Order: sequence, then structure tokens, then C-alpha cells
Amino acid sequence: MKQAEINRSHPAVHTEANENLNNKSSKYSCPIEATLDLIGGKYKSIILWRLINGTLRFNELSKVIPQATPKMLTQQLRELENDGLVNRVVYPVIPPKVEYSLSDFGKSIIPILDSMCTWGTRYLKDFECD
Repeated sequence: MKQAEINRSHPAVHTEANENLNNKSSKYSCPIEATLDLIGGKYKSIILWRLINGTLRFNELSKVIPQATPKMLTQQLRELENDGLVNRVVYPVIPPKVEYSLSDFGKSIIPILDSMCTWGTRYLKDFECD
């Protein structure tokens, strides 16, 4: 995001993308709120976590996230794609083949997901119900 901030504040650079960044940054009261907006959907963090190891097709994601309905999984994937965290590649074959992977920007969230996993593991261990 530092690069985006540099570009946005540089007087010689004024693009529609930078205008969108200005609009988004004014929408949030703090960086945590912005982060949660990007990864805080019901299945977004789980989708990102599953894509860490590589590309998956929709049905593969459905199998590893069985609690997500196809409609909800589609919605969450679209939001992640629109926010630039996930790449979606459609191959012109029949039946349709669509693959999802982390974008470079999406890969930047891996340390956060790793920390969430570590914290969650400790939480589950410390607060297990017998």
C-alpha cells in the first residue's frame, strides 16, 4: 500500500485508480477497519488460506470449504477478485474451467493469515471444552 500512497500524493500522477484509493481511504476510520473490510467476509480468510498453496478450481474450493454454499462462495470470490486479492482465470473450454489463485497483492496477506492461524491454534488449545 505504500506505493499506492506515494503515487496518490505525487502531484504529477492523477489517475482514476488513484482517485478510487482516495475514496476508499476516506471510507475507513483506521487501517484495521480497512483490513477487515477486505478479509472479514464469512469465508474470505478461509478462501485466502486455502489458496496459499496454489491455484484451485471452484469445485476444489467447495470441497475444502464445505460449509460455504455455492452462492456464498461465488460472492466471496468475486469480492476478493474485485479487491485485487485473488486472480480468476477462465479457460475457453467446455465444460468451463475457472481457476483461482492469490494475486501478488493477495500474497502480501499471508503473514497475517499465518498469525491468525497461530493465534487460533493457541486459542483452541487453551480454551478447549472437555
